[in-house]
Amino acid sequence: MSVLAAQFVRQGKKIVAIGRNYSEHIKELNNARTKEPFFFLKPTTSYLPTGGKLEIPGGVVAHHEVELGLVIGKGGRNISQDDAESHIAGYALAVDMTARNMQDEVKKKGLPWSAVKGFDTFTPIGSFIPKSSISDAHDLKLSLVINGATKQDGTTGDMIFRIPRLIEHVSSIMTLEEGDLILTGTPSGVGPVNPGDSVECTLADSTGKVLDELKFTAVSRDAGYQFKP
Repeated sequence: MSVLAAQFVRQGKKIVAIGRNYSEHIKELNNARTKEPFFFLKPTTSYLPTGGKLEIPGGVVAHHEVELGLVIGKGGRNISQDDAESHIAGYALAVDMTARNMQDEVKKKGLPWSAVKGFDTFTPIGSFIPKSSISDAHDLKLSLVINGATKQDGTTGDMIFRIPRLIEHVSSIMTLEEGDLILTGTPSGVGPVNPGDSVECTLADSTGKVLDELKFTAVSRDAGYQFKP
């Protein structure tokens, strides 16, 4: 197993986040389905280990998006779908937090999403799960609960573009490096996280066996950027 990949939160160089990869999520936000995988980048400074505090900036409506992340163990470019599996070291449970009201504004103006997705603490992240612990990454259950109420409950089997296709596409554009994280998209049910909320996420296999849990609480960010529409 790659030592660097297992320490991806501290050692990884980039987070590649796939958007619009679940049909029901596309519908709930009234987005258009893409003909090929669509992605954006998040800074590794946005990682928030389990047990941490999610900081919500002033004026921001922050939405949760629970996701399966895959950790690159062997770098490469122009990776074929047939070879994609050999480049995966493992997986991780993650949440792609989104400043939704900011995103709505920049989408109207055709501007990039870097600030929308890149705030410090906006990528809550679980533990590294070795590839050998997961028999089928397309048969996993993702759930997110806020204050005891289930908000997201989906399966990775509903991905539009499957993992080998994602690796092929991203690596045809930019080199993937050891320790990089690819977020594979979120199922439906996204919604707000407010200061004071307690969030619990679970990744389980098809039998219900829990592979990882991710927990964090939300607080107001005291300083820094304030969104004013």
